[in-house]
Amino acid sequence: MFGKTFDTRILPCIFTSANLFFGFLAIIFAMDHHLRSAAGMILLSVLMDSLDGKVARKLKASSDFGKELDSLSDVISFGLAPAVLIYVFVYQNHWPLWGALVSGLFTLCGALRLARFNILCSTDYFVGVPITFAGGFMALLLLFFDRIPWEVYPVAMSVLAVLMVSSLQVPKLGK
Repeated sequence: MFGKTFDTRILPCIFTSANLFFGFLAIIFAMDHHLRSAAGMILLSVLMDSLDGKVARKLKASSDFGKELDSLSDVISFGLAPAVLIYVFVYQNHWPLWGALVSGLFTLCGALRLARFNILCSTDYFVGVPITFAGGFMALLLLFFDRIPWEVYPVAMSVLAVLMVSSLQVPKLGK
């Protein structure tokens, strides 16, 4: 270990792995009905997702492995975790079948959006709303659940699902 050069490509992957871990924790917290903690974990995933890209660009440490790990982490943290969170909060005890459909649609559209992102070569804009925004937005909504009628959640989740797979051009910010 000593005397060898450090491969800087690992640094962005550390942030990406933290993104995935916080997404996993969000699912666990949601299943245990610690909904605000789950939302907080999703927001920490947003932070880690932002940092992995910044670190990769700064160190010129992008790799195919890192890009794949990032997409896999994002589908868990911003597709599945928010879907489980909203399912537990809104649907579990009232309309479980409807909730499974809406939450499943959100996760599926997030995965499709990431698959499309991985094969497109756009540098100035995203095609469709980024999954990080969609998942982070749902987490933020939940943090204010005492001020928002429950009916807003399935509508917001459905609209965001459609926007993720839309052809809407969303400018890239903060690169």
